[in-house]
Amino acid sequence: MPQAANLGAHEVIKIHEVLSESINAINTAQLFSEHCKDQSLKDIINRQLEFMTNEYNNMVSSVQQQGFQEAVPYRTTSNFSPTYGLRSPEKEMPNPSAKQIDDRAVASAVMSAHKCSASKRLAGALECANPELRRMLVQGAINCTDQAYELWQFMNSKGYYQVPTMQQNTTNTMLNIYQPSNAQPFSYMS
Repeated sequence: MPQAANLGAHEVIKIHEVLSESINAINTAQLFSEHCKDQSLKDIINRQLEFMTNEYNNMVSSVQQQGFQEAVPYRTTSNFSPTYGLRSPEKEMPNPSAKQIDDRAVASAVMSAHKCSASKRLAGALECANPELRRMLVQGAINCTDQAYELWQFMNSKGYYQVPTMQQNTTNTMLNIYQPSNAQPFSYMS
């Protein structure tokens, strides 16, 4: 068991939130994976479930034994080029029953769980005094964003998650209002 002096109150509270959210994300992925019809989506979720469970077990082991292990980065298997623009987006509404949950709903729910987990982990990392726990939480947040992006790629490729664009002159106008600073860099040496 870690000694109280090695973890601050904020760290204990945040890791409790992160571990609880990890359980919720794993349970969500397990629940929704039962509704997968597309085999590639089912493969993504099963691979993510295995990774999420290992990562959760690593965090539990690390905080209970004070032997922080380096977090393993999540590796996606796809090489993807997003499709931009709206192409006849479908109307969206809640499903009338759980029996009508489709692949779009599955991918969206699991992606949302990853987004929530990423936020919790990053918020936890910002409260850490212990550098090893902080690194573990930062890597965990990156892992969640990579898993969410992998699901987003699936959704974008199927037309479920389209990326609206603006006219090029609007994009250029918005981005070109920012100019480099003319200020001299602050010198710490006087």
